[in-house]
Amino acid sequence: MRIFTILTLASLMIVSCKNETKQTKSDINLETTKIAESSFDWGGANLYFLLTDRFNNGDPSNDINFERTGKTAKLRGFEGGDIKGITQKIEEGYFSDLGINAIWMTPIVEQIHGGTDEGTGITYGFHGYWAKDWTVLDPNFGTKEDLHELVEAAHKKGIRIVLDAVINHTGPVTEKDPVWPEEWVRTGPKCEFRSYESTVTCTLVDNLPDIRTESNIDVDLPPQLVEKWKAEERYDDEVAELDAFFERTGHPRAPRFYIMKWLTDYITEFGIDGYRVDTVKHTEEYVWQEFKTECDYAFTKWKASHPDKVLDDNGFYLVGEVYNYKIDTGQYYDFGDRKSIILTIASTA
Repeated sequence: MRIFTILTLASLMIVSCKNETKQTKSDINLETTKIAESSFDWGGANLYFLLTDRFNNGDPSNDINFERTGKTAKLRGFEGGDIKGITQKIEEGYFSDLGINAIWMTPIVEQIHGGTDEGTGITYGFHGYWAKDWTVLDPNFGTKEDLHELVEAAHKKGIRIVLDAVINHTGPVTEKDPVWPEEWVRTGPKCEFRSYESTVTCTLVDNLPDIRTESNIDVDLPPQLVEKWKAEERYDDEVAELDAFFERTGHPRAPRFYIMKWLTDYITEFGIDGYRVDTVKHTEEYVWQEFKTECDYAFTKWKASHPDKVLDDNGFYLVGEVYNYKIDTGQYYDFGDRKSIILTIASTA
């Protein structure tokens, strides 16, 4: 995590000719706050990163779900942090007192229900990077109502919300979480990180199915999602939304575009301000430009539907993770057998 801070020093002295009195300290503070909000720039944002599950437990009643009660390795289970806990700290002024004007949260979509042994003991998806269903929030983190309240509370204090987008992989396979169909994911080989292909067309680690982001072949929904959505009585609505998305965009019903649709729904529904994009170098470069296009469309749509809630004229913010990047290579990442410009595609509009 890096926090970039720009300190602006300004002295204000405004004299009223009519009353020949100076503004009070509270007036000046209010004016300064308004100036800061109107001049928000992502390049100078004070971005606070937090692990949703480990930050603050605002609702102990949602601490256990899907029978995730097995004995885990040390600190590898859910600890209770949730969306309500973050909202509570926003309203208390915790972030404002630190000068924070943007919060980046780890993923909050529904995680795999089972646990997996990564070599040190059982781990559950407390960190948020093991998606099972991108269309709903994990109940350990909270509800859609909770997320609405968080975004609203943050925006009232001039704080932007950045969620975390994972397109590269699903969660691990467990007894409770079957592998997605072969046309959706690959389960090998494991990445060796020696070339472009051995970094992109592979699984990051064992038992982390890799989404076939290179595919443009139409695929059906995974049967486990169909079964799940029908049990939750929302299958028809989800399918209708997907039909409308693919009709509007003209994209093939390929795996990456399903996930882009699901992720951009959080923009149009909740008005989030940005995404931190996971595992950028492990996915083809064009995927992120496609994602940016859909994010920009969704943010423009949200602004048009909520003109009274728009904070500023900034575009939707995207920042990507490029693990093991070295600054001396400039805008390029060296895969070993080729270099790619991947550091400028996820940027502010």
